[in-house]
Amino acid sequence: MGPVRPNPSRPTASAASADVLEIHRLKFRYVRTLDSKLWEDFAETMIPEATATYSEYLQFESREAYLTFLRNTLGPHVITEHRCDHPEIDVDGDRATGIWYLSDTVLIPENNMLLRGAAFYTDEYVRCDDGRWRIAHTGYERTYEVVLSLSDLPSLRLTANRWGLTQHSDGIESVERDPRETVRRDETPEESIGGSDQEHPGSEHRAAG
Repeated sequence: MGPVRPNPSRPTASAASADVLEIHRLKFRYVRTLDSKLWEDFAETMIPEATATYSEYLQFESREAYLTFLRNTLGPHVITEHRCDHPEIDVDGDRATGIWYLSDTVLIPENNMLLRGAAFYTDEYVRCDDGRWRIAHTGYERTYEVVLSLSDLPSLRLTANRWGLTQHSDGIESVERDPRETVRRDETPEESIGGSDQEHPGSEHRAAG
């Protein structure tokens, strides 16, 4: 039996591994820029025609529509944490699919609310003309979601917040920062999360990202 000749139409194992690694980095950049609210960098992770689906009520037919929604609902008053792992990536030429396990936390002090949840992302990716992979579709299906009132956690204190209230020597004042800026040495982020009449936000704060 003669040697098996390589199929030129099939990517080599090393090329496929490189593509998978790039898609890993793409997803990690997606959640980093989402949680950091670096919206211009976040937009670069998706193609302009990208779609997103989180439920029958939350569907977006373009990157711009999705980005506008996130800017409006995940502003400086909302702290988010998205962690993705257990990737299952399949590459087919210049297209790929991915499944990721998501664990996320959403904290909204002014609404007296903490959300924890988990989900499975289902993504589609394309290799663009510049050789970079970008997201063509994203969305997830929840495995669970719980919402807590911060009134139930009286000892909880928010001791650091990149976008929110900052304690100064002369009291606490509201400071909106550019996330790229460095905190001054005389600023010590510390804020006690007090009660609020609004216990839980609407679903627009809780279902996408």
